[in-house]
Amino acid sequence: MSQGRQLSFNIFRYDPQEPDDKPKMIRYQLTETPGMTVFIALNKLREEQDTSLQFDFVCRAGICGSCAMVINGFPTLACRTLTAKYPKGDITLMPLPGFELIGDLSVNTGKFMRELAERLKLWLHPKANDSDVHRLEDPMDPVEAARLYELERCVECGVCVSACATKQMRDTFVGAVGMMKIARFEMDSRDARTAEDFYHVIGNQDGVFGCMTLLGCQDNCPKDLPHMQQIAYLRRKMAMTLI
Repeated sequence: MSQGRQLSFNIFRYDPQEPDDKPKMIRYQLTETPGMTVFIALNKLREEQDTSLQFDFVCRAGICGSCAMVINGFPTLACRTLTAKYPKGDITLMPLPGFELIGDLSVNTGKFMRELAERLKLWLHPKANDSDVHRLEDPMDPVEAARLYELERCVECGVCVSACATKQMRDTFVGAVGMMKIARFEMDSRDARTAEDFYHVIGNQDGVFGCMTLLGCQDNCPKDLPHMQQIAYLRRKMAMTLI
């Protein structure tokens, strides 16, 4: 059986919990195996070469979004990125920018998503006649359900946040993930909020009018979600409230 090619991983290392530690890049060598992903390679490196290497994972199937990182300059999911994609075998790994660093390639996307949900009130606000928890829920139109499901596919990986130039320049910008979730509730016929209510949340430079339409979110989203379509939809809705 022929030996696989040698891969060279240049990995960002830094533990903010260690007072004497400094950010640095460390290079590792690894033999490629058939069907190897960056996630599989990281596990082999941690098991065989450096047990202190920090990175996140849960599902290994592109569903949880935990393994998002910057691979050769592009934010994406490690579990869905084949090492065969890089002909030269040189792979540079960095943590996602825009999030609190836990260590090495691990960032705290959960803290960001929780604070975003609290800031934008990203939960269903039922109409007054829906307050009875014992009442059977009304059936939803299948077309509406399909539209909502499409937006619910977001795995909160943080890739769109890291790929967004506006977010990197202005920390208060809600980003594509925030506007995608707002669009989801704006489309939900069960939600009591009006376009005017949503305008007070995202009708400013930190919301839909701050997007520079550089398509970073659209181009890098691992779930191929229609970010720009929803941002344009919200812009029209917000603009109509001013007429």
